[in-house]
Amino acid sequence: MSSFQLLMDGFASALTPVNLMYALIGVTLGTLVGVLPGIGPAMTVALLLPITFSVEPASAFIMFAGIYYGGMYGGSTTSILLNTPGESSSMITALEGNKMARRGRAAQALATAAIGSFVAGTLATGALVLAAPAIVSFAIAFGPEDYFALAILAFTAVSSVLSRSIVRGLASLVLGLAIGLVGIDQQTGQARLTLGIPQLQSGIGVVIVAVGLFALGEALYVASRLRHTAPEVVPVGRAWMGRNDWARSWKPWLRGTALGFPFGALPGGGAEIPTFLSYAVEKKLARSEEFGKGAIEGVAGPEAANNASAAGTLVPLLTLGLPTSATAAILLAAFQQYGLQPGPQLFDHNPALVWGMIASLFIGNTMLLVLNLPLAPLWARILHIPRAYLYAGIVVFAALGVYSLHGSVVDLVVLFLLGVLGYAMRRFGLPVAPAVIGLILGPMAEVQLRRALALGAGDVTVLVRSPVAAVLLVVAALALLMPVFRKLWTRRDHT
Repeated sequence: MSSFQLLMDGFASALTPVNLMYALIGVTLGTLVGVLPGIGPAMTVALLLPITFSVEPASAFIMFAGIYYGGMYGGSTTSILLNTPGESSSMITALEGNKMARRGRAAQALATAAIGSFVAGTLATGALVLAAPAIVSFAIAFGPEDYFALAILAFTAVSSVLSRSIVRGLASLVLGLAIGLVGIDQQTGQARLTLGIPQLQSGIGVVIVAVGLFALGEALYVASRLRHTAPEVVPVGRAWMGRNDWARSWKPWLRGTALGFPFGALPGGGAEIPTFLSYAVEKKLARSEEFGKGAIEGVAGPEAANNASAAGTLVPLLTLGLPTSATAAILLAAFQQYGLQPGPQLFDHNPALVWGMIASLFIGNTMLLVLNLPLAPLWARILHIPRAYLYAGIVVFAALGVYSLHGSVVDLVVLFLLGVLGYAMRRFGLPVAPAVIGLILGPMAEVQLRRALALGAGDVTVLVRSPVAAVLLVVAALALLMPVFRKLWTRRDHT
């Protein structure tokens, strides 16, 4: 069956009344959390994981996808009106967007961000439809050594790119790998790191770790840094664009899409690099002298790159089971919650779920455009919600959600310990994403390593006999060493 036919089947699933409702819930929640500073799509999906056990998998992932895209949309509102990026990928938008708002052009800035996000999201999702089957057909022949090398690539890329320091990124990764070791060894039957607590013999659930490190840790960290003064929000009316704004925006939208999608699909690529590149390209190509004073191109291009990278992130996640961002790591945890493992087999065994989720991205993009253009003043008012009430509610909601899983007090204790750990990691500059990815991919990497060594009769060279595995390990080494080479090169230029 062709990709087009599978996508049409996906639309048939996504357009049912129930799934349309979940898509609307997802994009609304995503926009809401994107608008609020300090609350991103990763935290929202993590908070919702415990309460979605009773929801059908297809509906749950349609909602999660809506939250992901909606969070990207909403982050631009905070950047433009408050000059406070909710996500790191929205930092560039704040440079020109807030200056536009202070010049009385907040409506135009919000409009070009919303429409650019729609254009980029739609084009990038179309690219996802074309790219995913090709990658699946290639990855279906992967052996255990290839999957182990893929996990190593994920570890090194995320640890080096999503952190200001390689050492801090690897320290976070080691924490995640250690948490993943807790429980009964599947091959030997020995208890590992359980501290004699029977409830830990089945391991620490991915949901508890995700909620603790992301949601609770973030809430505690942001609450500890609350400002007592009310935020200064630029007033805004209904978002709109004039003819000149359209003429200046459509090319940056296309260029931003072309930059964002491939970077999102790369391990460790993320959205930060393409948004910076898009801003640099638009600044170089700009004919006006508005850059630095509120140029609309500086909003249109980076926002398109930001949303295109979100679709690109889904390519390695769905086809290889490889998360390349914090939100993708939480989505991987959601798949495991339902007993599913993203990768080539997912497209064969659960095509309705995968293609329904991809089709919902087109639908969610349209919903987001309808929500963001007329409701911009409403989203601006949400910025006035007292932060103390907001983060207290997050802590209570996280505790209730985790306790509802098994009714276990041990789960609550583990949750709050992980929340304190998440707070400490943020306080001392350790990224959280490598820890979550280490927890999720660590057990898989261990199983594939043991399987490869068993097939090779204990010969370690079996790990590099496959050309795919060898290439992946070389790329992983380059990802780990690239920041070192960059630093050495910088020192050489200064001497």
